[in-house]
Amino acid sequence: MPGLIIAAPTSGSGKTSITLGLLRAIRDKKIPVRAAKSGPDYIDPKFHEAACGAPCFNLDAWAMTPDRIRDMAAGDELLLIEGAMGLFDGAPPDGKGAVADLARILKLPVVLVVDAARMAQSAAPLVQGFANHDPDVRIAGVILNKLGSPRHARLLRTSLEQAGIKVFGAVMRDQDLSNPSRHLGLVQAHERSDLEWFLDGAAAQVSEQVDIDALLQEAAPRPQSVATRPIPPSRRHVAVARDAAFTFIYPHLLQEWIQSGVTLSIFSPLNDDPVPPADLIYLPGGYPELHAARLSQAQTFKASLAKASKTTEIYGECGGYMVLGETLIDGDGRAHEMTGLLPLDTSFADRKLHLGYRNLNAHKGPFKGQFKGHEFHYATTLRAEGEPLFTARDAEGNSLPAMGLVKGHVSGSFAHIIDRVLL
Repeated sequence: MPGLIIAAPTSGSGKTSITLGLLRAIRDKKIPVRAAKSGPDYIDPKFHEAACGAPCFNLDAWAMTPDRIRDMAAGDELLLIEGAMGLFDGAPPDGKGAVADLARILKLPVVLVVDAARMAQSAAPLVQGFANHDPDVRIAGVILNKLGSPRHARLLRTSLEQAGIKVFGAVMRDQDLSNPSRHLGLVQAHERSDLEWFLDGAAAQVSEQVDIDALLQEAAPRPQSVATRPIPPSRRHVAVARDAAFTFIYPHLLQEWIQSGVTLSIFSPLNDDPVPPADLIYLPGGYPELHAARLSQAQTFKASLAKASKTTEIYGECGGYMVLGETLIDGDGRAHEMTGLLPLDTSFADRKLHLGYRNLNAHKGPFKGQFKGHEFHYATTLRAEGEPLFTARDAEGNSLPAMGLVKGHVSGSFAHIIDRVLL
């Protein structure tokens, strides 16, 4: 089945709302559809899943091999990929990982969502610049967004169509179709009690103001699937923490583990579940700082995790790493006792953004070898004592301070692993 990429010249153009409206409207047409998100985003994919009713996954052109991207993009449904940032924006120094890289790898056309709230005829040369920038990235047309009036839409349509640029729709400004945000991005899908109303509203607006049939005619066939090597672990049974505090995990990791014969047991630290018997216990990222008081009082969870640590490998990623520490200070300055399995203290009272792709190398822990990953958090490390887990370099190859900690069977770091490095 074909695919299409929804991108934009800049961040904040309204790609997510447009994509959600398209997904819900296409689903309502009884067309099988699923979505993907460019780059390391844990929040938008859950909105995508709610909009179309199918699992969404991340396609990361910096961290993933082209074969993995082609393998994950294969399928029988129509595929809509939502871009991140601007179309050609990627990691330094050369912009690798941009949405444009996905367009080249998958040979899919791009529809630009243009925030035209503060422009009229100037939109035409802007889009022409994007269309002529790279002959290997085909701009199929535009969806104009955040318009103020029908007259505004006519001015834009006329100038773009005279320039030979196809206009699929002109969407009026609507504050009801904006998403509230928090320090890591949008408020999560499961936290919106009005989610269905929001998605239906987005679909109604897009259906009325975008020519969806014309848009879908531009979709192009996707490449055939290419088999790839799964990321470890070689363990046969993995216990995974999943609840409102532990939500950030790449779906392709779990899917590949299941396909390779791994049994997954899901448990909730917030519900004070005991840790299930397993060969590996995995605490993914999330928002532990918002639930620190409950986690500190989860005595059954904490006691069972401490007991398991004597014989079983335990791995924490970002939020999970903080929970493996001794103390987590929340945004109000209150200290909460965590599991105490790593000599680590972290704080959200003194927030600082840590953001970027990471080249990782580990000689210990459950994920030995070289990996591509990503770091995105606001927590400050107050204390981290002992042996580090990863040596690390940034996207440009510059050496970074060692990341994470290893103590006995317990390890973790702020980095999210995305893909292995093939040697």
